[in-house]
Amino acid sequence: MCERAGPGARPVFASPSFRSSTRLCGPARVDDRKGAMLSSSRLKILLAEDVHMIRGALVALLELQPDFQVVVELSRGDKILSAALTHLPQVAIIDVNLPGLDGLSAARQLHHRVPTCRTLILTGIGRPGMLERSIEAGVTGFILKGSPPTSLAAAVREVAAGRRVVDSQIALAALNERDFSPLSPREAEILTQTAHGHSAGEIASMLHLSIGTIRNNLTSITSKLSARTRVDAVRIARDAGWI
Repeated sequence: MCERAGPGARPVFASPSFRSSTRLCGPARVDDRKGAMLSSSRLKILLAEDVHMIRGALVALLELQPDFQVVVELSRGDKILSAALTHLPQVAIIDVNLPGLDGLSAARQLHHRVPTCRTLILTGIGRPGMLERSIEAGVTGFILKGSPPTSLAAAVREVAAGRRVVDSQIALAALNERDFSPLSPREAEILTQTAHGHSAGEIASMLHLSIGTIRNNLTSITSKLSARTRVDAVRIARDAGWI
């Protein structure tokens, strides 16, 4: 028996105990009733990760835990809300970078539309300002992908219980990031003027530099902040207190 969650989701097969408890006729056995109780007591998890190999490994890891049940797998961020409304997971494990809709935006949607679902954000690196933006989005937990399997399982249980979980490396980076800006004074000035709505040409005139120099600086800023766009770079730098 399998459960489908629309495009972008991989079928998730029910556990043997669930299959044994589903019958078309005849009286239920004691073992069947125990199996149904066990299935209903397991922690329902939504997993969103766009890399197929990583997603498969995470599912296998999570389902080694007797009290976990991955009810739906997704590869796109814009499918998370509809799947959560259908399956009502207790915990959503979401990669921060997803096609369709980024992980933090999806977490914000869940926070408002499915408030009973706790969110645990997965990331490969701790980007500047990400912890603060995650908290603002209603995220309950934040953990690095390189964390040990036991740390992930423990984080899921803590998040499900309503307790906040933040990876120690991310917490340390958040404490330090306001004092150590990766931007040079010139880059900070250019990004500040960009935030004020000025074009590259206008900034070049104000700072008496060539348009090419301004564009090169903006490219460097975007790279340093691991931002997707200039608008994203402005948001990251503002959140971190760098401009």
